[in-house]
Amino acid sequence: MAHRRLFRHTLAGAALLFLWTGHAHGAQNSPAADRPDVEAIIRRFAEKEREFKAARANYSYHQVVKVQTLTEDGDVTGTYQMESDIIFTPAGGRIERVTYAPLSTLKGISLSPEDERDLRSVQPFVLTVDDMHKYNIEYMGRQKVDELDTYVFMVGPKRIEKGERYFQGQIWVDDRDLQIVKTYGKAVPDIRGGKNGENLFPRFETYREQIDGKYWFPTWTGADDTLYFSSGSQRIRMIVRYENYKQFGSEINITFGDEVPSEPPSQ
Repeated sequence: MAHRRLFRHTLAGAALLFLWTGHAHGAQNSPAADRPDVEAIIRRFAEKEREFKAARANYSYHQVVKVQTLTEDGDVTGTYQMESDIIFTPAGGRIERVTYAPLSTLKGISLSPEDERDLRSVQPFVLTVDDMHKYNIEYMGRQKVDELDTYVFMVGPKRIEKGERYFQGQIWVDDRDLQIVKTYGKAVPDIRGGKNGENLFPRFETYREQIDGKYWFPTWTGADDTLYFSSGSQRIRMIVRYENYKQFGSEINITFGDEVPSEPPSQ
């Protein structure tokens, strides 16, 4: 089956789509008579998201994380990079195997446990029916995103529980597959004070692509933001790529970007 996909926009353009003034830029609010059954849509896409979450847990993939510190003029001052394979053991357990991790040269910041947690759960944001009770979900209208017709929702935590991480921002839900295809927002809460000092988090954008004719998997996350610490501001840039999805037990590789030759079967 042909894959359906979104084209990635620049983060500068995406910033125009993320407004906290009460409406999503470009979203078309329908007249009352044409307004869709929002509660039914939310329930159906949350159920689909639960199916997607379970399906993704049965896939291996390659993950590339690159974070850079920059000057205000955009000159790179330091880099953190890690590549890893999320794979299965012969017994069927799922593990992460680091394949490339040079020494970090980031200036003035470092990745915290919360950053690592956000990489796993907030940036590839999934809103399942099991997590709906944690969030306020507000329908903002319909919007055309590339070739897709989508519903736009504003999402934010109802309350902040100690030690928990949440997503706050916008999600775009494909009106045909009823799955999230794009998110723009940030992980919350920011952490200020305490024995570990300040821990601030950038706005990010995540795109998904349909890879198996049924589910939309995250394939790219990007951020280019300035964090305002009490000691001064720091611009950072982040790119996360999720590549080469392969279903556990399958011989079929699904690759994004440049084509690469398949590895020969083991002897």
